[in-house]
Amino acid sequence: MLLIRHGQSEFNVHYNRTGRDPGIPDPQLTAEGRAQVRRAALALQRAERPVRRLLTSPYTRALQTAEIIAGILKLPVDVEPLVREHAKFHCDIGTQRSLLCEAWPALNFEQIEETWWPALDETEQQVLQRAHAFRTRAAAWADWPELAVVSHWGFLLRLTGKSLQNAETAEFDPTR
Repeated sequence: MLLIRHGQSEFNVHYNRTGRDPGIPDPQLTAEGRAQVRRAALALQRAERPVRRLLTSPYTRALQTAEIIAGILKLPVDVEPLVREHAKFHCDIGTQRSLLCEAWPALNFEQIEETWWPALDETEQQVLQRAHAFRTRAAAWADWPELAVVSHWGFLLRLTGKSLQNAETAEFDPTR
């Protein structure tokens, strides 16, 4: 399986510069973030190992990342709420399901509630439990070796122990 951190978001720009939460709920990708994702998708297109399906977090920055990758690689996209970010900052306040359905009518959001994100006090233990649940589920999928997952820094850190940069990819074996 291939893990992909979303491209640079509006939140990332402000937070990386100041170290403070800028109060931007469910931020979008920046122009640089879109460019990062295009470069990553083109690299995936040239890779020897095929990607046949894409899972994504329901946050806007992840959905935009998945949309770019899916467009370049011609992949189907499924929304997977287990891979959402560690709810800690204003950027982790999501967008209501009905609005996501309007913005991405080709995607299925039926598995999430109208207000699907947790309160901004999600503990590290809760994120670790969610990462374990995702690993267990993914290990049972026959197609996991051909799957790419768009997620977030905090979740990916808890899942793999690695700190990924924006639009960085990492191999992951959920059976180990």
